[in-house]
Amino acid sequence: MNVHHLELFYYVARYGGIMEAVRNMPYGIQQPAVSGQLLQLESHLGVKLFRRRPFELLPAGTELYEFIHPFFGGLGGMEKRLRSASRETLRVAAPVVALRDHLPRVLQEVRKHFPHLQLTLRAGQQPQVEAWLERQELDFAITLLEGQGAKGLQHLPLLELPLVLLVPKTSRFRNASEIFDALATESLEDPLISITATELAPRRFREFLESRSLEWPSRVEVTDLELVEVYVQNGFGIGLGLAIPGSSTAKDLRMLPITNIPPLRLGAVWQGALTAVMSTLIETLRFHVQKITGTLPPPAEIPSIQSNH
Repeated sequence: MNVHHLELFYYVARYGGIMEAVRNMPYGIQQPAVSGQLLQLESHLGVKLFRRRPFELLPAGTELYEFIHPFFGGLGGMEKRLRSASRETLRVAAPVVALRDHLPRVLQEVRKHFPHLQLTLRAGQQPQVEAWLERQELDFAITLLEGQGAKGLQHLPLLELPLVLLVPKTSRFRNASEIFDALATESLEDPLISITATELAPRRFREFLESRSLEWPSRVEVTDLELVEVYVQNGFGIGLGLAIPGSSTAKDLRMLPITNIPPLRLGAVWQGALTAVMSTLIETLRFHVQKITGTLPPPAEIPSIQSNH
């Protein structure tokens, strides 16, 4: 049997006639088209399903309607359940330090509003997460922001992160200027440890060095800021890092701010309209930032929010 014909018959039987069905169907279709397709259904089955005037289901029509009613009658409820489930699914990417030190508390608050929230969490840096968002492999990301961001992506700044140099506490250097002076006089023997050169922080650092006609190539490149600390601790050199509020530096390391470079911006990034879950996550992140910095980020000029709450 043609499933579309069965759907038309379902509406005719449910609303008691072809004209009534046409008025109540969720999509537009003309009465002659319905009549013609129901005649095709009856011809295919070799039996009359209903009397036209006055409308009455015949025995074969009653049997068929009772058979198809649970499916077509339940489509609306199934749609709502599937939409509700999809809106309580969240795929998030962030740097390891955010996933470890901050997001657990933030997501606990979000789950108070969405107790059935299903989470997929991925560690990643700016170029990666923007590519994931563009390929729709993610719903939401926390990452460094550069300019206006990639085309088609929405973003909301959350806080500023100063660049720092990490040295062992036993190091002779007490501030970043001493390191740059040693670099200028070619008396610096410590290699640079940095995250991958394509990331925003090392690019900004290279631009700063070039502006002062300095060269300090990275001898150790790692994929995450967490690993920079590890290799500084193990004596591989001086690390380039970020001062992240609410995250502690290893006790045997000293953090030296680089005051000559403007702080980088960390923010939320997403594509398209926000769901209710994502909107709640953004507001929770804002108040979390206020708690760890004392400053509440400005409210987002949020585009359209798809909400089932």
